[in-house]
Amino acid sequence: MSGSLTYPDSKCYEQKQYKNGLKFCKMILSNPKFAEHGETLAMKGLTLNCLGKKEEAYEFVRKGLRNDVKSHVCWHVYGLLQRSDKKYDEAIKCYRNALKLDKDNLQILRDLSLLQIQMRDLEGYRETRYQLLQLRPTQRASWIGYAIAYHLLKDYDMALKLLEEFRKTQQIPPNKIDYEYSELILYQNQVMREADLFQESLEHIETYEKQICDKLIVEEIKGEVLLKLGRLKEAGQVYKELIERNAENWYYYEGLEKALQPSEKFRELMDKFLRVNFSKGCPPLFTTLKSLYYNPEKVSTIQELVTGYEASLKICDLFSPCENGEKEPPTTLLWVRYFLAQHFDKLGQCSLALDYINAAIASTPTLIELFYLKAKIYKHVGNLKEAAKWMDEAQSLDTADRFINSKCAKYMLRANMVKDAEEMCSKFTREGTSAMENLNEMQCMWFQTECAAAYQRLGKYGDALKKCHEVERHFFEITDDQFDFHTYCMRKMTLRAYVDLLRLEDVLRKHTFYFKAARSAIEIYLKLHDNPLTNESKEQEVNSENLSAKELKKMLSKQRRAQKKAKLEEERKHAERERQQKNQKKKRDEEEEETSGPREELVPEKLERVENPLEEAIKFLIPLKNLIGDNIDTHLLAFEIYFRKGKFLLMLQSVKRAFAINSNNPWLHECLIKFSKAVSDHSNLPETVSKVLTQEMQKIFVNKNLESFNEEFLKHNATSIQHQLSGAKMMYFLDKSRQEKAIAIATRLDKNMRDKNVKTLTKVSEALLDGSFGSCHTQCEEYQATCHKLFPFTSAFMPATNEDDSSIASVNHTAINHDVLSNEI
Repeated sequence: MSGSLTYPDSKCYEQKQYKNGLKFCKMILSNPKFAEHGETLAMKGLTLNCLGKKEEAYEFVRKGLRNDVKSHVCWHVYGLLQRSDKKYDEAIKCYRNALKLDKDNLQILRDLSLLQIQMRDLEGYRETRYQLLQLRPTQRASWIGYAIAYHLLKDYDMALKLLEEFRKTQQIPPNKIDYEYSELILYQNQVMREADLFQESLEHIETYEKQICDKLIVEEIKGEVLLKLGRLKEAGQVYKELIERNAENWYYYEGLEKALQPSEKFRELMDKFLRVNFSKGCPPLFTTLKSLYYNPEKVSTIQELVTGYEASLKICDLFSPCENGEKEPPTTLLWVRYFLAQHFDKLGQCSLALDYINAAIASTPTLIELFYLKAKIYKHVGNLKEAAKWMDEAQSLDTADRFINSKCAKYMLRANMVKDAEEMCSKFTREGTSAMENLNEMQCMWFQTECAAAYQRLGKYGDALKKCHEVERHFFEITDDQFDFHTYCMRKMTLRAYVDLLRLEDVLRKHTFYFKAARSAIEIYLKLHDNPLTNESKEQEVNSENLSAKELKKMLSKQRRAQKKAKLEEERKHAERERQQKNQKKKRDEEEEETSGPREELVPEKLERVENPLEEAIKFLIPLKNLIGDNIDTHLLAFEIYFRKGKFLLMLQSVKRAFAINSNNPWLHECLIKFSKAVSDHSNLPETVSKVLTQEMQKIFVNKNLESFNEEFLKHNATSIQHQLSGAKMMYFLDKSRQEKAIAIATRLDKNMRDKNVKTLTKVSEALLDGSFGSCHTQCEEYQATCHKLFPFTSAFMPATNEDDSSIASVNHTAINHDVLSNEI
């Protein structure tokens, strides 16, 4: 627990000698004169809290406070207790009450400042740091803390004045290098650059260059500032020297490009570049060039060059048949084919990509990269089982490679093979514990987010929510872990890193891992709200439509046996976990036990049967609204929650924010029509609410009725399958008699449609299956047959030959909906 006390008998607490501390408390309280001594009671409670006895701790601290409400020690202790429970707002109130009784108490002020920076109360933090500076003007931390407060508040002038005043007090000879002084200089320079004082920054870094330990950062600052000042020639020279020092840093090349402003000599330079890399065999070549694929002309040039190499190398082992010179080794043709497979995969021409990779595998069947790429191609065409199979083949060639092992596990999760993925990861997790538990301990969030998505697709909502909550806990722990750095960094003078840490923590939940987990959790809670689970729901999941009574009884009996077996296995695992926890507990020193008790266990069955799923969804939504407001999905997820809660003004807020980001988004179009219809269907809304809704909706619909608004949307997006699908769904939603017309619009696949890919066609197929157009089994089969001709390798469109094939196709069908077709590795 952070924070020390001014109370004389708190020495045992400070030294973590908790049992001795309790003995002293007992001795004092056993004296009749001091049996109700408030400060001693409070200290006893604080000590008990450190031993994990939370309820007793609160009882004693509150009793102590009641007995001596005017004791700053009692209020301070109560604040420390609240802080240990992460109740930071309550702890701040306690500290403020303590300061009313002892306004110049240094330790309480320090503890208050730590909580203020933790909660990002920057104004309050500045005031507290000012008090500490007045009380201890000779201490380094007093000046630094006060300067950082102004820096974070973007008052750069004041921050720089304070830092310069403090720097002048440091007696460091010009010829001496001192690490802490060096960090102070670099921090000053960072503030200058953030204040756009680039000329001052350059002069500053040149003045103190000899006293700075980190010589690399000096050159990087010079390059950055020279670019900002328009001194391109000098900047170019700096970046050339940096590239000589580290040729792998892309930041240096970007800086050199800005400095040199190169002219267009693309084909000549690309030809030279490609030949060198193919000759020496450079697997990441395509990754290096991938950023150029936004430009069709450059893509065409690359394709023309490389296909020419492939044709020539097959004939004469040269890059060009008209050349004379040393012949290329066979590996050159291998890497050319490997590149072409990636090239055509990127362009969506998967049949060609498979032809090239199969030719490469035929020539060299032991190269991991080839099987890895083949798996990736199958992933992009939507055949996730086949993708997992080939990635497994790749990892079997090198079972000691953790990267390929992790990638194989990821592909297995994408194919909903959760157990196989866990077994794959177990090769690199700690022995004696399950891979799933160990991956959670290591905060392996890529695995947990993928696992949550797999469970979600399989309909195992409790298991999926458990993974989502585990990810959320990781982010909470990371946020809480920063607490100790508030004092450490100012003491060690790692000021630049400290400010970077604070800024990172401020936007921590912007990370894609949190967004994925939050989105999965929200989607599941919405589904659980729409279709709550009952205790009998698992038995009801059995499709009894085509089973006789005898067959149904047999199936249910088999299911119960499986559940019993699973329960026994879970009990065995639980017993093993308890045994391991006891062993670990023995190793820990009794005097340094955790201050807070164990967290509530995440039980899948409880998670999927929460009383109010929408409230749980909102808990995941709030960080998204605060930090990822520029992502339209955030506001559309918010709309789906508020739509079910009947919160019309919050629905309006959500669609307005989404509309400001992309007014032509297909999902937004569906939300707008649902919202408008809900408003018109609720005639008993309060007058002020109804007036606001009417005014705001008129701005979006421009006085058009819903049918006209939808028709215009369809007309405006006539070449987009995604938009046509959303428009068709809303056509059926508004008028069930137009089912045939709506299905015809959604399933149109003429040559004018520009987004004719696996992902969008799969969405259409799912909509035909999930009831968005009512019952349309025949049209769905016809559509899948048409899609199969376009994408013969995609499992979602393959004809089901038997029940197993059908279920596999269905699993892959659903899996594709969660952005698994992206071209990211």
